[in-house]
Amino acid sequence: MDTINWGMIGCGDVTEVKSGPAFQKAAGSKLVAVMRRNAVLAEDYAQRHNVPKWYADAQQLIDDPEVNAIYIATPPSSHEEYTLAALNAGKPVYVEKPMTVNAASARLMNRVAEEKNVKLVVAHYRREQPLFRKIKQLISEKAVGDIRFATLEFRKAVLSKEELAIPKTAWRVDQQIAGGGLFHDLAPHQIDLMYYFFGEISTANGVATNQAGAYSADDMVAGNILFKSGIVFSGTWSFAVSKESETDRCTVIGSAGELQFSIFSHEPLAMIHNDEKTVFNFDPLPHVQQPMIQATVDHFLGKRDNPCTAAEGIAVMEVLDRFTVR
Repeated sequence: MDTINWGMIGCGDVTEVKSGPAFQKAAGSKLVAVMRRNAVLAEDYAQRHNVPKWYADAQQLIDDPEVNAIYIATPPSSHEEYTLAALNAGKPVYVEKPMTVNAASARLMNRVAEEKNVKLVVAHYRREQPLFRKIKQLISEKAVGDIRFATLEFRKAVLSKEELAIPKTAWRVDQQIAGGGLFHDLAPHQIDLMYYFFGEISTANGVATNQAGAYSADDMVAGNILFKSGIVFSGTWSFAVSKESETDRCTVIGSAGELQFSIFSHEPLAMIHNDEKTVFNFDPLPHVQQPMIQATVDHFLGKRDNPCTAAEGIAVMEVLDRFTVR
């Protein structure tokens, strides 16, 4: 195999810019087929993105002999089903985050991948972006000394009735589809980065509740992680504040300074050391998943290790479960 011929299951809005075009731009990669249950929309996507084949049935795409790898971009409730179908067909999988709806489901996906000896990558794509690779580098180089702890504050305004009436927004707060609302939609990126920065997790615990009652899923989550390295993480997520209170801020505090950055907002990375502030700027990426897709292609071609293993995806799912347990 010298080219990864991708089949995409779930060619919805999220793939229009973030990921879809990157499969055509990555070296050694082609997007050869897409699938969506709505045949009209699947055909439209294929025509607009110059994809030669389209399907309205996932199994038909998986069984296509030209397709040798599968990208799963459906809502989390179907990740397990499609991942297992692809693995059983012997085709490596790149599955969107969150990996699935809970840790038990993630462990099943990993077990089948191991039994079938088929590669499985989780799309925690921020870890391959230049900003977060730089943070990882600064931490490894002890640019702010030995890391003591990290804090995260993430606050968003409550969704309006108008926003909840939009299908592509509404499913994200449907626990049956998304697994746990906006926290489960967004927090996997943040928690995975902490894992990427600080290593394996020792313990995690948290609390979750629904304060605004705008939808059934939790809109307030707080949690703590103790890493095996001794580093402590503390995070709070609220999806029921005013527009004026919105924030996206993570701070990593070391023995000789700190790093300040946002995860979703395009802001510079700031490093404070010896009362001096250094700012690192990064250009926006036209396709935010392209670095991760390239890394996944290279992994599938045997050129590098797995950029985000199923075991790492499981670790993130376990934290989500522990933070939101009743």
